[in-house]
Amino acid sequence: MLNFFSSPPFYNNYVQLPREHAPVPDEIQDNPKFYPFFKDALGAIDGTHFNCCPSAADREAARDRKGNLTQNCLAICGFDMTFYYVFSGWEGSTADSTMFHDARVTDLPVPAGKYYLADAGFPKTTSLLIPFRGKRYHLREWGIAGLLYVRPYPTTMTITDPMTS
Repeated sequence: MLNFFSSPPFYNNYVQLPREHAPVPDEIQDNPKFYPFFKDALGAIDGTHFNCCPSAADREAARDRKGNLTQNCLAICGFDMTFYYVFSGWEGSTADSTMFHDARVTDLPVPAGKYYLADAGFPKTTSLLIPFRGKRYHLREWGIAGLLYVRPYPTTMTITDPMTS
């Protein structure tokens, strides 16, 4: 799979970074639960593991957190399910945040004011929107939320900083 994702036929034809001034995707624009809250989101980013058969010398580096022998691959996908970026070939022990940092340093530009959706395994940065740390999200909450529309906070609401209170 790693050879397939990184080979010229697939990569050259199906993987391309979003344009800087790309319009808001229809999946965001047409859904009142998402627009205008995610209008600057470009897509989603995550790492995924592929089983591998490394040499005896490379086995420990290839062990992921579950003990399997894998290679880690960082991928970015748009809301229309197109691939924007694929960064493959990392050892299974490599964290998503490490791969993201290396990608940003080498060849992953993120336009100013835009961001990708990511999970809690990624660093807190302006180019990523990650879940709140220490907050548990439950499937039941998401099921109920599917029936409701997201509404902006009332203008009379004030938010206080617990660090200054």
